[in-house]
Amino acid sequence: MRFSKLMSVLVVAGLMLSTVAAGTLKGNVNYQGKTPKKKTLKMNADPVCGSSHKGKVFNESFIVDEKNNLANVMVWLKDVKYTGTVTETPAVIDQKGCLYTPHVQGIMKGQELLIKNSDATLHNIHSMAKTNKQFNFAMPKVVKEKKVSFAETEDPFYIKCDVHPWMKAWVGVFDHPYFAVTDANGNFSIEGIPAGTYDVIAWQEKFKMKKHLTASVTIGEGETVNNFTFIRESKKK
Repeated sequence: MRFSKLMSVLVVAGLMLSTVAAGTLKGNVNYQGKTPKKKTLKMNADPVCGSSHKGKVFNESFIVDEKNNLANVMVWLKDVKYTGTVTETPAVIDQKGCLYTPHVQGIMKGQELLIKNSDATLHNIHSMAKTNKQFNFAMPKVVKEKKVSFAETEDPFYIKCDVHPWMKAWVGVFDHPYFAVTDANGNFSIEGIPAGTYDVIAWQEKFKMKKHLTASVTIGEGETVNNFTFIRESKKK
């Protein structure tokens, strides 16, 4: 009887410790500087693409809200010792309205990436990875799904459509699940991070890896907040 009670206490204590040992990193990514003008995508060369949208469609490489908060910024922890398993649920990228959705996303090494074609037209998916093996294949309108995966970690690289040159999406490959992409208001959240001190990287496609932002954060129980600001340098006269 005493042994059973002792085991129960140990189990409860273990659960409490595991809860305490994990935390959440939240934050916001903002932009400081002159905002680039929105560029309209010209899709009329393919009638299927043009008819998929009622209004104008803009380039997605730089999106800010009214407060200059940046969308589609990849945020991740660097050099994390992760001993868990690879996420079984596939990441998904859809070709819809002749755009890639989502525009930016992270994926774990070895996790499947499900590529969908929701358009009634031909797409050609071309990976521009530098570390991982590149792929390049066509998806006619009758081919609705393809699966790929990445064997190595890699900083964000782009996938493009050779048929529709405006189509581009970015993928980062990690050996842990501690990454996120900012929403339309520049907010991000990474949950379940083991307690410790980490370097955190924020990447935006216009600034690229050469001008990424880095911060040191200490994660404990509860929430840790760290914000980033991308600054556009003024051109020298």
